[in-house]
Amino acid sequence: MKKIGVFTSGGDAPGMNACLRAAVRTGLHHGLEVVGILRGYEGMIDGDFRVMDRQSVSNIIHLGGTILRSARSERFRTKEGRIQAYQQLKKEGIEGLVAIGGDGTFSGAHIFYEEHGIPIVGCPGTIDNDLLGTDFTIGYDTAINTAMTAIDNIKDTANSHDRLFFIEVMGRDAGFIALRTGIACGAEAVLIPESKTNIDHLVSLLQENFDNRKSSNIIIVAEGDDAGGAFDIADQVRRRNRQFDIRVSILGHIQRGGRPTCMERVRASRMGMEAVKALLAGKSDIMIGQVHTDIIYTPFAHATKHHQEINPTLTQIVEILS
Repeated sequence: MKKIGVFTSGGDAPGMNACLRAAVRTGLHHGLEVVGILRGYEGMIDGDFRVMDRQSVSNIIHLGGTILRSARSERFRTKEGRIQAYQQLKKEGIEGLVAIGGDGTFSGAHIFYEEHGIPIVGCPGTIDNDLLGTDFTIGYDTAINTAMTAIDNIKDTANSHDRLFFIEVMGRDAGFIALRTGIACGAEAVLIPESKTNIDHLVSLLQENFDNRKSSNIIIVAEGDDAGGAFDIADQVRRRNRQFDIRVSILGHIQRGGRPTCMERVRASRMGMEAVKALLAGKSDIMIGQVHTDIIYTPFAHATKHHQEINPTLTQIVEILS
């Protein structure tokens, strides 16, 4: 293998630049030519390539987002789009790929490998932490710290005015962000897609807190909760009990940006390096993961179809400590 491509795809995540930097410099260290593919699979189809050297990734390890930019590609979902992407890679002489992204990125990579046989190794870049085969994905640690800081600030206002706040965090299909930030911020309840929400039970809990003169209540809601988003759930609670002074905050995309934490940068750097080493060792159709302190390989098909499960101990912590 003489030449590899690296790209970021799907939603951006803090730490992607650190991972990119590591992949580029590891490739150069091993005598490879490294090409950056802009805008993910869209750029691959369009032949939007950039030759990378050490200077190309200088002073980016601390930056959020991705310098290669990212995009979701409807064209790559079609066989014709994937054929065009393959032709662009062959024309450029790219013999292997490092893909930094999440569930959709790896599902596309698996299909692309099966159809065209170009070796692909992935690094899990998503704030949702919902891929099987790694304790933590790139972006997750930064996202929960960003959310925690925002919730702490909101709690100051909640305490000052004896208010009930419903705070919505990201998590369309998984409640990992909601659960850990809820524990860290001392939330009274955490509502996540993995468990059914009982509004009547929630109202009873809040009424008990109100009767005990609790100065504030914070409810963390993952956006994909079965009872609805924060606004919907707040309306349901308000209709059942008018005495609560309710406010709603949607944290939104603030969770996806910002400077990656120290652990994020270290983890992303290690994964980027290991991805290139795996390509050179002849590995493909796999995701790099870190479990405890060990690097492991998980097939794309397994990582994307078997999502991590919520640790029941974490939900127990919320119930006991709230």
